[in-house]
Amino acid sequence: MAAARTDTPPLSGGAAGTVGDAARFGVLTVSDRASAGVYDDLSGPAILGFFSEAVASPWEAVYRVIPDEQPDIEAAIKDMVDNQGCCLVVTTGGTGPAPRDVTPEATEAVCGRMLPGYGEQMRAISLKYVPTAVLSRQTAGIRGKALVINLPGKPKSIRETFDEVFKSIPYCIQLLEGPYIETHAAVVPAFRPPADRRTAPPAKEAA
Repeated sequence: MAAARTDTPPLSGGAAGTVGDAARFGVLTVSDRASAGVYDDLSGPAILGFFSEAVASPWEAVYRVIPDEQPDIEAAIKDMVDNQGCCLVVTTGGTGPAPRDVTPEATEAVCGRMLPGYGEQMRAISLKYVPTAVLSRQTAGIRGKALVINLPGKPKSIRETFDEVFKSIPYCIQLLEGPYIETHAAVVPAFRPPADRRTAPPAKEAA
């Protein structure tokens, strides 16, 4: 069994006083071996580390590690969106062609609409590094007012792709009537049409 982790991934970050709203993210690692404790999960913490570096407005995360079982993946995504109030659920793992890679099927099962462009973009990015990127079946979809997106299973691949695809994610969440997410532009410059950008924090309602 793997040794216990010596570092703790950040489960919250950002700062008050920005133009953004508080947001809750779901981070779901799908791995038989990590969930069984055979080795430490490195992919989920890599995503949490990305949020810590990239998101300027206040955020908190719900983080779980589960096995490659489609009912478990579906239940976890549903809980993160429907009960935990996550506006964004990011999965890692289970997107290849192996028999137990069922994360895309679980994502499609719980989403009302799909956003295949995210998978296309991530495969295009990964193809710059490895020819086996064509084997990835990553996708993304919408459940209610939340975005669910599948990332690769390796920390290096996560950062290669997430740094690029996240540029459009804050605006996608905004269009879904979710929170306004502000990023650190030096890490990830979030794209929004000029008319949809905030220049000051929203006014607080009088008590």
